[in-house]
Amino acid sequence: MVVAGFSSFAAGEKAVPCYFIFGDSLADNGNNNWLQTVAKVDYSPYGVDFRRGATGRFTNGRNIAEYLGFENYIPPFATATIIDTLSGLNYGSGSAGILDETGAQLGQRIPLDVQLDNHLISVSRLALLLGAGGAYTRLGQCLYTLGLGNNDFLNNYFRPEFYPSSRIYTVEQFAVVLANRYKEQLQRLYVAGARKIGVFALGQIGCVPFAIRRYGTNGSASGCAEALNDAAVLFNVQLKSAIDQLQATLPGAQFVYIGSGSDMLMTVRRKDPTTLSGLKALEVLDSPCCTVEAESGQCVPDQPSCPDRSRYVFWDWFHPTEALNSLTAAAAFEAVRPIVAHSSSVGERSMIRLAAAVQAS
Repeated sequence: MVVAGFSSFAAGEKAVPCYFIFGDSLADNGNNNWLQTVAKVDYSPYGVDFRRGATGRFTNGRNIAEYLGFENYIPPFATATIIDTLSGLNYGSGSAGILDETGAQLGQRIPLDVQLDNHLISVSRLALLLGAGGAYTRLGQCLYTLGLGNNDFLNNYFRPEFYPSSRIYTVEQFAVVLANRYKEQLQRLYVAGARKIGVFALGQIGCVPFAIRRYGTNGSASGCAEALNDAAVLFNVQLKSAIDQLQATLPGAQFVYIGSGSDMLMTVRRKDPTTLSGLKALEVLDSPCCTVEAESGQCVPDQPSCPDRSRYVFWDWFHPTEALNSLTAAAAFEAVRPIVAHSSSVGERSMIRLAAAVQAS
């Protein structure tokens, strides 16, 4: 596959020395390995295309954030050393949400509030290494990305057998509640020293195989569970407004709403010939690449996966393949480009590496 236009970037001055990642299973690279939870994938065939094998990533290869990262992968907080903190950490946790209770039916997880608690530990470690002033300066230079909210719908609002949310709120009200909570959490990250902050919008959550099988499509033209997609749109509108407000009121902040990546799944489904040429290879839209456990929606341990993984959009019933992750990352980079301009660590050099990886896939 080829992503047009990304191979022409030239490396510039280093401007982003570190990268901190907050998220759910789309970001988790091993934090859940140490938890008592169903949402844990430290076994094959996960990682079949990753050089270290099954590490806890919920896909066959790399996560989206790892295409935006450094030459070396950003380590999970769960196993990081104090020195690792200098280049950034990954706090992502499978089944985690913006709300603390989200995903509870699956077992232990690290919700965003706790991920932020863990980040404060990292801030303290940086202060030990660099002094308070040095740590504050470095934190203001780092890139931060957050991608949460999927589970607040998939494993909260639309699971009334476990959660009362849909009996308390209309979906419009829930979107407002969720965005307001997220806004408070983003303010908390800012207070901890973050300035360059990219926030992922929700994608087409009604198009994941789990949603289609559980809720049906009701004959929708998209072939997806449109009630879930509509909920994601409602949330994204509120999220964009919240980010605009934060950008306007927090001195020195550089917030970016990463909306382009949220459209990638629908772009793939539509097969728009005017978009990325790499989309043509993604032919299998609704079926997982691995053999899936009906209860968890995750891959059956130690069973073979599909031989041509570059053709599949989904790895299991919830998570994209590395092939789709690479395309989503390319779109996401265009959004964060303004706050990582002239960076050789998370800027153009990363995109040169991304282009090479996508072209080789």
